[in-house]
Amino acid sequence: MYESLSLFSEPTKMWFEHAFGQPTEAQAQAWPAIHSGRNVLVIAPTGSGKTLAAFLSAIDRLMTVPRTRRAGVRVLYISPLKALAADVAKNLEQPLEGIAAQCEAQGLPVPKIAVATRSGDTTAQERRRIASHPPDILVTTPESLYLLLTSKAGRILGTVDTVIVDEIHAVAGTKRGAHLAVSLERLENLVTESRKRDAIDADADEGGDAAVDAGRGDRHMQRIGLSATVNPPEKAARFLGGGQPVTIVNPGGRPAMDLRMIEPLENMRDLQSVNAKQRVGGVDAERSAPHISGVTPAMQRLAERRGIVPVDDRDVSSTSGDDSDASDEFDSSALVGAAGGRTSRSLFALPHVVGAAGDRTSGSIWPVVERSILDEILAHRTTLVFVNSRGVAEKLTARLNDLYAQTRHGTNPDTVRDPGSPEGREGFSTHYDAVVGSTTMLVGSHEGDDVIAMAHHGSVSKDRRKMIEERLKRGELRCVVATSSLELGIDMGSVDLVIQVDTPLSVSSGLQRAGRADHQVGGVSHALFYPLTRQQIVTGAASLEAMIAGDIEPLAVPRNPLDILAQQTVAAAAMHDLNADDWYATVRRAAPFAELPRDMFDAVIGMMSGEYNREEFSAFRPRLVWNRDNGLISARPGSQKVAVTSGGTIPDRGLYTVVLPEADAGKGQRRVGELDEEMVYESRVGDVITLGTSTWQIQEITRDRVVVTPAPGRTARLPFWHGEGAGRDYGFSRTIARFTREIAAGLDVKRTGGSSAAEGPAVPTFIPTILTRLHRDGLDPNAITNLARLLSEQQAITGTVPSDQTLIVERTRDEDGGWRIVLLSPFGRRVHEPWSMAISRRLRQRYGFDGQVYAADDGIVIQLPDGDGHIPAQDLFLFDPEDLKADVERQVGESVLFAARFRECAARSLFMPRSDPGRRVPLWQQRLRAAQLLQSARMAKNFPLLLETARECLQDVYDMPALNEVMTGLQAGTITVKDVETESPSPFAENILFGFVGVVMYQYDQPQAERSAQLLSLDPHVLERLLGTTDMAQVLNPDVIREVEQELGEHTFWNELADDDVTGRVTRYAKTHGPFTADQLIADLHLDATDAVHTLDVLAAKGELLQGHFVDDDEQGQQWLHKDVFRRIRSRSLAKARKAVKPVESEAFQMFLIDRQGIGPVGGERYEGADGLMRVIEQLEGISLPTALWESAVFPARVRDYQPALLDKLLTSGDVVWVGSKTGGTSAMDPGEVAFYPADSILFSGVEHGTTSNASDATMPEAILTALDSGGAFHARQLMDAAKRAWNETAEPDINPNTGEIIPQEWSEQQFKDALWSLVWQGKVTNSSFAPVRALTAGAASPRKSTTSRRRGRVAPIRRATTDMTLGGLWSAVIGQAEAEDTDQTERALALVETLLDRYGVIAQPVIDKENIPGGYSALYPVLNRMEEHGRLVRGMFVRGFGAAQFAERDTVDALRHPSEHRGQSVVALSVLDPANLSGSAIAWPDAPAGAGKPARRIGATVVLNAQGALLYAAAKAKHLTAFDQSVGHEAAVNDSDEQMRKAATELAYALKRNGTGSVTFSDINGEPLNARHPFARILHQSGFTPVPQGMRLY
Repeated sequence: MYESLSLFSEPTKMWFEHAFGQPTEAQAQAWPAIHSGRNVLVIAPTGSGKTLAAFLSAIDRLMTVPRTRRAGVRVLYISPLKALAADVAKNLEQPLEGIAAQCEAQGLPVPKIAVATRSGDTTAQERRRIASHPPDILVTTPESLYLLLTSKAGRILGTVDTVIVDEIHAVAGTKRGAHLAVSLERLENLVTESRKRDAIDADADEGGDAAVDAGRGDRHMQRIGLSATVNPPEKAARFLGGGQPVTIVNPGGRPAMDLRMIEPLENMRDLQSVNAKQRVGGVDAERSAPHISGVTPAMQRLAERRGIVPVDDRDVSSTSGDDSDASDEFDSSALVGAAGGRTSRSLFALPHVVGAAGDRTSGSIWPVVERSILDEILAHRTTLVFVNSRGVAEKLTARLNDLYAQTRHGTNPDTVRDPGSPEGREGFSTHYDAVVGSTTMLVGSHEGDDVIAMAHHGSVSKDRRKMIEERLKRGELRCVVATSSLELGIDMGSVDLVIQVDTPLSVSSGLQRAGRADHQVGGVSHALFYPLTRQQIVTGAASLEAMIAGDIEPLAVPRNPLDILAQQTVAAAAMHDLNADDWYATVRRAAPFAELPRDMFDAVIGMMSGEYNREEFSAFRPRLVWNRDNGLISARPGSQKVAVTSGGTIPDRGLYTVVLPEADAGKGQRRVGELDEEMVYESRVGDVITLGTSTWQIQEITRDRVVVTPAPGRTARLPFWHGEGAGRDYGFSRTIARFTREIAAGLDVKRTGGSSAAEGPAVPTFIPTILTRLHRDGLDPNAITNLARLLSEQQAITGTVPSDQTLIVERTRDEDGGWRIVLLSPFGRRVHEPWSMAISRRLRQRYGFDGQVYAADDGIVIQLPDGDGHIPAQDLFLFDPEDLKADVERQVGESVLFAARFRECAARSLFMPRSDPGRRVPLWQQRLRAAQLLQSARMAKNFPLLLETARECLQDVYDMPALNEVMTGLQAGTITVKDVETESPSPFAENILFGFVGVVMYQYDQPQAERSAQLLSLDPHVLERLLGTTDMAQVLNPDVIREVEQELGEHTFWNELADDDVTGRVTRYAKTHGPFTADQLIADLHLDATDAVHTLDVLAAKGELLQGHFVDDDEQGQQWLHKDVFRRIRSRSLAKARKAVKPVESEAFQMFLIDRQGIGPVGGERYEGADGLMRVIEQLEGISLPTALWESAVFPARVRDYQPALLDKLLTSGDVVWVGSKTGGTSAMDPGEVAFYPADSILFSGVEHGTTSNASDATMPEAILTALDSGGAFHARQLMDAAKRAWNETAEPDINPNTGEIIPQEWSEQQFKDALWSLVWQGKVTNSSFAPVRALTAGAASPRKSTTSRRRGRVAPIRRATTDMTLGGLWSAVIGQAEAEDTDQTERALALVETLLDRYGVIAQPVIDKENIPGGYSALYPVLNRMEEHGRLVRGMFVRGFGAAQFAERDTVDALRHPSEHRGQSVVALSVLDPANLSGSAIAWPDAPAGAGKPARRIGATVVLNAQGALLYAAAKAKHLTAFDQSVGHEAAVNDSDEQMRKAATELAYALKRNGTGSVTFSDINGEPLNARHPFARILHQSGFTPVPQGMRLY
């Protein structure tokens, strides 16, 4: 091994020995091959020193071989990731500095080796510096290499000796790799030409350094490839070497890994079982803490040291190792508090099963996993958690921070929850800001010490990703939750644990992720894998076994990607003319094009040079000129710019807008939301999908939008959570299938609890050899137990398990009486997608209906009508391979997928480049141009882009060769199909159908009605398994239970059962009762307790009875329910739940809003006192209303005991600020509008209080602002004096032209007052009291003058002038919180959304239009959309007529749909301008009778509302009343027996009196005189009005 070091110079050798001691096996074998100059592919595990092995030879050469006369790059390192490139550049500093130090110590010259990085993040200045002063080592990416080769800066690459391609497996199987392969051949040509020129120059220049350079002319550019996970090596070597031989160095060692699968629950099927309670915190005080799988020794020692688990309480065989101080900073009391306050409980005993947000009855495994992960994080120094999607990364990060904050502060969410607050409700994350702000920083997340985790994925900004990486490397961050963004060989510092949640996307992905732990030479990678479902134990165990064995998925290099050929041809021709034959030979050297036919090559060149020059292609300019006579290919003008600005392989992908048909949108926007293109690819017209919380049926798919109609309550084809992959690889799928078959064959049954082996309940397990295998694979006891139960249950239901040799067709009824047919097939979605397309077409052709067909990794699901459930399996699933291929090819060509991929291929080929190279072209424009090109291309024979798109769809997206192999196996009988009919879905089918309910979705993601409808749509047995024994009451409607119990109680029987027929009597009792307890049964039937309980257990074992919690009654214990009664209750509950998910009417939302804002009938207002008024101002902050309206109508309608003194108290204390505004050019002394803000509100910021003007013609308002600039508050007289001083200092005096006398600028108190109030209405000045506004509004601005006594001869004493009330209080400048603290615009937008949610509950376009917010609904939509993505809001159609895209919090939707009793009966009168009144703005006025005037939203008008809408409209100033017709006709509903109208009139009278408007007279109603004979006059008279000649008057 040491012999390999002798190949290096002495300084390099000395440095290496000093730094590392001895080389690794990979380095020892690689160095001789690299030193020989051959191309080398090094395959070795992560952390084995591959990168250093490649670089050290190159660095040694740079240190010892004289550099060329011509400056240039000599070592080129290519990384697939920018972050990896940056890491490598930084890590090069150590060997360069170390070897330089050795040279200096040995008295040798110290060469200066320059290193630079060029990637998409490199600044233009740095790029120019690299071009002018080339580094010796250039670290770059495939795209940057292409850009260098396609520019003049490419000349610096002519001196390259060594190219290192890292993580070669990550690119070789993609179009990006094909692009890189051609770039490498272009680089080879460039280096060869450059060396030829150098050789010629050397011949001309005798001797000197040139002779040294000339010797290099015979050597080819050396290529070194690096990978830890590549299979087969020969394909990767062919990719690396081009047409040259490659030496493969593969020491064959396995990576040092400690891989374990952790399952915190012993029984995953029952998440609420007794076992679950024990594992999640329900440990009895007298019992010792149960064993928790996955507890590391460090965690045990930490618990012992903290005194949380006394050593005596546990059965500990031995202890070893030093105490870890990883968590010394955490207080033991906090840890005990987090565990519920029991000192006998383990650190790892968790609070009760809380849903993802704290709900004890969530039926989700997430809370258990989250707690277990947090314990692992606390027990280790640095942890990297990998998940498979960005959404899960965000939510898991938020939950970890929530739980950590609770742990630190010693709080238990179950004990501190305040049910009255939004945060206090069940199912709500304690720290909502963590959900929104953990990564996006939309709002401030937890305080610094409470942050234990941060999320890292593609949606995180570049700067934030860099910050997270740096903090992790420095050890400042305990945990990062990442997607594949941190998967490849990035050096993340001292990570000592990797956690993978869910199954890794592939075996190679799992190896790369696990390799991030202890990523150094000799390190052991510790990784824990958490399955979320029992079936994930199967796939996870197969992954672990394959990872340990190094059984990696085979590499598939794309064959002849023609769009890449077109782009690279344009780029190469842009640099110099190409000889067609030479270029064809160059391209064929690249592995992806090794079998490229010449006619296809010619077709691509012809396409790019304009051979398709018909009129249909006139909009698409050719980029090349091909002279067939001399065989030269030349670039047209502008081609280089196009190649640079539109090059690369990463496509522009985006979202399809989802809209309602125009007729269905109502007042709101048509837009429902957006769907990712990948989702649209898989969707078809007629599919029912879920978007937000609502379900929609697709009516049409156009090139840029999806048209849908509401489908409330329908069972939706949920967009399956695809994560970040395109579906499981076929090779990986076969590995899983083979593993499943082999493990299932080793199932065994043992019996416990009996005196003999034949007695006691059967417990599934495995034979010893299989148990040994699973232990070796890293499965903990709980995982093995769950795996055995899963396979045993599957075999019991279907007779076998799906595998590589057996597929299962499972038929079961759905909730609507139709059929679900599930093909249980393990071959992956890339195989199942095209298969499902063919099935769907066959159903249409043979049976004449569109069955919903969709594919997943583990099977295909078909939904069929009732009468078609027994279509033979061979008619559904078996196809002739050739017919299937032709059918799929035909359907793909007509699909959305094909159109989208064609657009990407056209853009990638530069046939349809960006129209504006300077910026991103909107996707709708790209789609429009692509649609035109596609239409034209279909008319051309063998158009290359059509062929490439078909190849990409059938080989890269779908795996047609694999599907063909499966079909051939089915025909030959090597793969058999078993057809079974089941009463309820088997475990494998259940996972495909319903896995999302308890796994992907966090509990707070959906309102109760949607959640109930989804859960009740499940089969009863599945629902029981999913919810366990405690959660049925959450979804079963209690009213339905009472109805069914009443119906059952009316049943009579013709016969009596014998007393000794206990089973019969119990069965009859169960069939005629709703949920009952054993005690009730025993008391009613007078049975022996032992016999009764035994009979119940027997019937439950037979499936006749369900055991659980069906009625939400804490006093009742375990309840029982007959399966038939349960089905009846479930069916009716489902019908009610589906009805509940329909949008509520706008009138219901109006009453909800009135109740939300605390408005009630007179005397029934919700709030009181100063605290109540403060709450009202918080809810209404920022709304500008006429000054008189606030205290006459708005505040009194909400605050029961409102008095002006309450408002002045809040203003004087500084808690509240009022800000004026006015539109129009009215006098400053005319009242305007006023808005109130809490003083610390972020929204209190939108006004600028002005700046001091130094101009000579300063105005009086500017003088006042100058006086206020110093801060503080002033009495009017003080402010006047200060303003006058400022005025005199800045105002330019007038000069009398005749006398030269200086005439001071005029100053008067009235001018001051006018100027002051003008500033008030500009929102620049405010007051500590509202009294000046009241005085101005009341017209009491003028002080009373002293008068002479009427009594002759006597003069009244002179009174001092009364203070002008309009100038009272303390005046100050309006300086908002945001001005003082530089509030971010995003925070302000978020604060505005929070305020609107508080005010209205539901945010929809009509509500926003009512608010007159700048930018309207469109300005808030991005914030709303982001808050929805991170779980803060739900989207749906909640209110009819308010548009499709409505946003609300989950519990708000529940409250909206379940009105309180008083809300439905209330009659409320309020001002039409009250913020709570939507009539006339968001809601249209009801039809008024003929003759009635049109209602208007003006000051002084009042509207009376009830649950049906507006009843009365009263315009006091105009003396008109309008009674809205509630009947079918158009005559006024003014019958004196109408109780509703009587209530309305009474409430109107009370409201007018409360508002203090004085006497009010109404002279007509609906245009008719309101005299004593009018029916409505009697109603008004009974309500307190008095008849007068003018009409009816209220005194």
